[in-house]
Amino acid sequence: MSYLFNTPDEKREMLAKIGVESVEALFEQIPAKHRLGRDLDLPAALTELELEQHVQKLAARNGGRSSRTCFLGGGVYDHFIPAAVDAIASRSEFYTAYTPYQAEASQGSLQAFFEFQTLICQLTGMDVSNASLYEGGTAVSEAVFMAMRITKRHDRVVVLGSLHPEYQQIAETYLSQIGCELAVVPTPDGVADPAVVAEAIDETTACLVIQTPNFYGCLEQVEALTKIAHNHGALAIVSFDPISLGVLKTPAECGADIAVAEGQSLGTPMQFGGPFLGLIACRDKFVRQMPGRLIGETVDRNGKRCFVLNLQAREQHIRREKATSNICTNQGLLALRATAYLSLVGPQGIQEVANLSCSKAHYAAKKLCEIDGLEMAFDQPFFKEFTLKCRDGADEFIARAKQSGFDVGPGLKPFGGPDDHVLVAVTECRSRQEIDDLVEAVRSGVTASCDGVAAPHIKVPTGQRV
Repeated sequence: MSYLFNTPDEKREMLAKIGVESVEALFEQIPAKHRLGRDLDLPAALTELELEQHVQKLAARNGGRSSRTCFLGGGVYDHFIPAAVDAIASRSEFYTAYTPYQAEASQGSLQAFFEFQTLICQLTGMDVSNASLYEGGTAVSEAVFMAMRITKRHDRVVVLGSLHPEYQQIAETYLSQIGCELAVVPTPDGVADPAVVAEAIDETTACLVIQTPNFYGCLEQVEALTKIAHNHGALAIVSFDPISLGVLKTPAECGADIAVAEGQSLGTPMQFGGPFLGLIACRDKFVRQMPGRLIGETVDRNGKRCFVLNLQAREQHIRREKATSNICTNQGLLALRATAYLSLVGPQGIQEVANLSCSKAHYAAKKLCEIDGLEMAFDQPFFKEFTLKCRDGADEFIARAKQSGFDVGPGLKPFGGPDDHVLVAVTECRSRQEIDDLVEAVRSGVTASCDGVAAPHIKVPTGQRV
């Protein structure tokens, strides 16, 4: 049985309504060269039982976090998620809700988003947050557009070369269509040199985009860089790791005008690369240029507390020329997960997760660099992720670890980096035994073991809270 099981009579009725005699006549307007001209090359139909067995076999080929040990980085991380997060997010009133257009019927969702905004402001130190964006990459681009509207500068945007390459690609795709230059400051040492950044920014620059910890895992000199941007009238956009704020200064404390992030680490599983959660927060004076939707608190006609969509970028609600973005909704379910996660973990929990991730990452870096042929690619402070330089190449290192049940990476070659550089991320989920097992698995594949080599000097992140 085909999935679109229209009867011949139904087909004739629809064609008659349209005013054509046949399906072929319906598609005559499409040039023949663009039509397939044959039946689809599909396998034979399966029964329900056979189809279920086939899908189960395909699913079994996936290696999830439960069957392998994850040291993967590059923007997606294996952090612990309390069971209560799944329990709350799986409730039908949240799980099936589309979007809260009708405030009187959506008070539960609106309150959850309001609490989400409050938590993100507390986390970042910024004045206002929206109800989320799609993911970290588009959040960077939306922040750039926001800065262009605020500064009224549309010719030049400066980003650090240590910004995630995929975030750079998204920004370049957007800006290339409006004639805006995207200037990338090289970061050969893993972080930006403030003197070089100062030369790249001028009075036509709308904003400077800084990521810290950056794509290589290194910590940028954020306060110095934001001052450089402000000296030229440009805004400072900081892309941050939410968990890192348990030990590092907030974007607000570092002078950021707009703060953005990938919120996957706040209660969302790795789930093979998405969907994820975009965060954006800013200074109060910029709120009317913020994309997406903002939830506000008010009182109803009976004087009771209630929640409303009080600022929206939708063209359906405001004149098109005043629309700040074509993003008119938010990642509601994932924002709810982040709300539940932050509420459950709390400030002390975030600090503990950050400290554990940081200390375990430094222990892993120290032990891995005791192996002959491995060394730190950059002599810079880092948080939970670091870049290794592998004498035998990143692919060999990744394959050696994979063979023993460990997932590491990605290598930097696909992103235009050296083929001997690889990322390794260590979160609070990893035990000392797992780290030691990874080290032993890698060491066993090296012809000449070098146990007696002294470990490199590892720098601890600055800005740690007391």
